[in-house]
Amino acid sequence: MKDLQAYITAYSSITKHSAGKNGNLVFRRTENSSTGDFFISLYKYLSSDYPKFYKMDNLSKLGFLAAELLLSDRKLSENYSPEETGIVFSNANASLDADMHYMASVKNIPSPALFVYTLPNIVIGEISIRHGFKGENAFFVSEKFEEAFIHFYVSDLFKRSAIKSCICGWVECFQDNFEAVLWLVEKQLRQGSLPFTIDQIHKSYLLSNGEING
Repeated sequence: MKDLQAYITAYSSITKHSAGKNGNLVFRRTENSSTGDFFISLYKYLSSDYPKFYKMDNLSKLGFLAAELLLSDRKLSENYSPEETGIVFSNANASLDADMHYMASVKNIPSPALFVYTLPNIVIGEISIRHGFKGENAFFVSEKFEEAFIHFYVSDLFKRSAIKSCICGWVECFQDNFEAVLWLVEKQLRQGSLPFTIDQIHKSYLLSNGEING
């Protein structure tokens, strides 16, 4: 069977120092600001209107913000039904950051608000609720970002016609170390699109962690 061509129509990134889209700097972190302050500042900069954001754990905040950045000029519901957009994420530490905060709360009174976030795929749920996505989704844990695996898994979803667009990438957050790089992949060729290949994923990942990294 001939490989089905898909395209990267946008990508976004949030690193310890800055946030960017399509390899361009969008927002820079204020010097000496905490992780929480950085996320809130970026949330306000993006003019997002989702009050539940403030209750999320840091992993969900990071993924949510990266998705907001990625879709800042797109409303996928105008092109696809809810079932036609999928989400595929991966990271190295799952929900360990939220797990540790929850375990700390157990010493006194266990916090249901923290317990909710002790699964890594909750970030997918938050993004899906925000944008109305109902397509296939998955969250994988690996020691490092595996471009080839993400390419294989998303390509397989497209081949099986399970989805027509997909948000995929790496969303890692543990204590004060965090990194998110997301790609919007679609079957339809759009202006400025890049081929959805392992090499192109790798190149844009390096760019997101180099050229816009302050």
